[in-house]
Amino acid sequence: MVTPAAFYAKLEENGITFFSGVPDSLLKDICAYITDTLPAERHIIAANEGGAVGLAAGHYLATGKPALVYMQNSGQGNTINPLLSLMDPDVYSIPVLLLIGWRGEPGDKDEPQHVKQGKVTLSLLECLGIPCEVLPEDETAALAAVDRAAAWMREHKAPYAIVIRKKVFAPYSLRKKTKTDYPFDREGALKLCTAALDASDMVVSTTGKTSRELFEYREEQGQGHGNDFLTVGGMGHASQIALGMALAAPGRQVFCFDGDGAVLMHMGALAIGGNAGAANFKHVLFNNGAHDSVGGQPTVGFSVDFGKIATACGYRFVLKATTAAEISAGMATLRREAGPGLLEIAVNKGGRDNLGRPTTTPIENKESIMR
Repeated sequence: MVTPAAFYAKLEENGITFFSGVPDSLLKDICAYITDTLPAERHIIAANEGGAVGLAAGHYLATGKPALVYMQNSGQGNTINPLLSLMDPDVYSIPVLLLIGWRGEPGDKDEPQHVKQGKVTLSLLECLGIPCEVLPEDETAALAAVDRAAAWMREHKAPYAIVIRKKVFAPYSLRKKTKTDYPFDREGALKLCTAALDASDMVVSTTGKTSRELFEYREEQGQGHGNDFLTVGGMGHASQIALGMALAAPGRQVFCFDGDGAVLMHMGALAIGGNAGAANFKHVLFNNGAHDSVGGQPTVGFSVDFGKIATACGYRFVLKATTAAEISAGMATLRREAGPGLLEIAVNKGGRDNLGRPTTTPIENKESIMR
């Protein structure tokens, strides 16, 4: 295994001292070490991976030194535009070291949303003209790979990628933890919200543990899953899926169960949702200030006034809640009043270790909700 401290020290030795990205479960140990080690101005957890590439470009322009951008391979799509139209040698020729968690690696069982991305991870980098290396598990060999990447970037002034398999980094636990004392974690609040729904209401739940918790609650209650669309991929797009559904089915109330990290990733969706004016579009935001599904790295969710932003974007009303009474009252208002409306619920991060995963396939889920 590669110890995060040794990996970071080798990066610093090669002049890589600025870090940005979106957390991934395969990178949680190195990301936690970076968070604990660096001052805030040298480590920015970005809203999305494309934004992280932009930060890296700015750092290079100011210092002449490449930055490191980390991501899950699902985030490669968000980076394609800035990598090709900004960083590429045919444009500005700006080096950046990409650290990519390889979910869905062929031959390694993973969740359905990672299967296709895993198949094309290396070929996509090849198509983009970005050389890459899969990081060896042996620490000495891994550190040599960092030296090779840095040397290549110095010579070619272009992006380079290091791909990370499962369990390559030695365990490291985040020490800089923000503790909150709200009455509920996300699952507890989600159960209250779901219990307040009518049998005809539809739900589009965001990626990660939110969809898993919704599925398990329906199972516990002996309910079907035909009213729920579990957005297992496409982080940040659940509200637009819900909006598209609401516009096409005005006779049904459509609720989006969203997360702070997902909203921040594509926050322009608030402007589209607010201005579309769908009276049946109801937005529930579970804000725990963390990327909870991939290691608990912090977001800026607790520093952002989502309600004011939603109001400025055209939402007809916004509500906030933490207690059971406030959640129940908020859900009643969402169901009663014409939307677009937003209910933001502040919750603690964390959840059950034994949380299961949906037993239906994505295609089964799609066909069920379409029926």
